[in-house]
This record gives sequence, structure tokens and C-alpha cells, in this order.
Amino acid sequence: MNRMILPGAFALALVAGLAWWLNSAPTGPQAAQPLGAVNAQQSDAAEEEIDISSVQEMSLGNPQSDVTVIEYASFTCPHCANFHDNQFEKLKTDFIDTDKIHYIYRDVYFDRYGLWASMVARCGGEMRFFGIADMIYDQQRDWIGDGQDPVAIADRLRKIGKVAGLEEEQLEACLTDNTRAKTLVAWYQQNAETHDINSTPTIVINGEKHSNMSYDELKATIEEALGQ
Repeated sequence: MNRMILPGAFALALVAGLAWWLNSAPTGPQAAQPLGAVNAQQSDAAEEEIDISSVQEMSLGNPQSDVTVIEYASFTCPHCANFHDNQFEKLKTDFIDTDKIHYIYRDVYFDRYGLWASMVARCGGEMRFFGIADMIYDQQRDWIGDGQDPVAIADRLRKIGKVAGLEEEQLEACLTDNTRAKTLVAWYQQNAETHDINSTPTIVINGEKHSNMSYDELKATIEEALGQ
């Protein structure tokens, strides 16, 4: 069973912070609170153990391939949206749809809006995840807006979910599930520590970390790993 041990201050702040993020309805402009700022806090408080085994990996391609490509990305990252529209589309055509590689997408939560977007994308399960993710990236500028109105952002994410075929009650259940939110954040923290993720997009090919790169560079790196 995969578990993530969170330092006491982080665990306590995370519980309170996520409850505010997901349940409050602020009426005035408020800036997003980066999770990293919460993580930086120190305390002697008791640790919280969070079971992350229920988090499903979102993947495409051939699980039996000798080459695994992991993309770490945030739904609020403009560079990730650009990567999704360009490099990923070519990657999918050349390597994923042809079953040459096993591709895994992993969420990075640098802010609350990225977490909300992930919870909407994951609300439909693995079958709908990548379709909803496409919509979230394609409409990134529209649903984020000026980034100052959490209520409007949440509403626009709900709208994307509904257009994708999710029912209103289903969306509300996903977006107000604090336990799920804490689990996803703990899962992200473990992944970030494992691969030293501090920027997005980051690509990990057979365990080797790479920064954002052009498709030609990405293709050459994957072909080398495939022995082509």
C-alpha cells in the first residue's frame, strides 16, 4: 500500500486549506495560495498518514513497452498547454497510438486551480480523463480568466465537465470531496519527491528526467531508448 507521510504543519495546513479551497464561496478577488508555501511551514505537530493507493495512474499506449514516458504537468501551466497542443499530439501519433511506448500523465498541483481542474478531469474516470484534459488545456485561458475570481473559475470548470458529459451531481461530489483532494495532493508530493519535480512540463523517460524540449529532441531521445 502506498502511503505518504506529511509533516505535521503541512498536514494540518493542508486539511484546513483544502477545506477552504473546495467549500468556500469567496465574494471578492483573492489570489491563489501555492501549495509550496504551505509545504514550507515547519512544526512539531503530529504527522498525518494519507493512503494514496486509490489514486489511479492515467496512461495510454503499451504497458508492456520497454520505454515508459511520464509527463508531469499542471493544468494551469501555459507551457504545459503549449506542450499538449504540439509535442504531445505528435508523440501520440508517432509513439503512443502505435504502442511503441507506455505514456503516463501525472498531475502537478502548484496552485488550487490546478487541483480543481484535475478533480474535474478525473471525475469521469480513466475512460474520460484524456478527453476532458484536452478541453481543459484547449480552454485554459478562458477558464482561468484573470485568475482572481475562484467562484467564476470553479463555475467554468464545472461547465467544461458538463459539456464533457458529466452530471451536475457527479461534478459536485468530485469537487467537494476533501478526502480525495488531500489524497491527490499527497500523491503529487510523493511523485514530486521521487523525480525531483520543480517545474512543468517535465518529462521522465525510463527514469531519466528531462526539461521541456522540442519535439525533435523528444523524438530522438525516445528513439534512442527504443534502440532505433
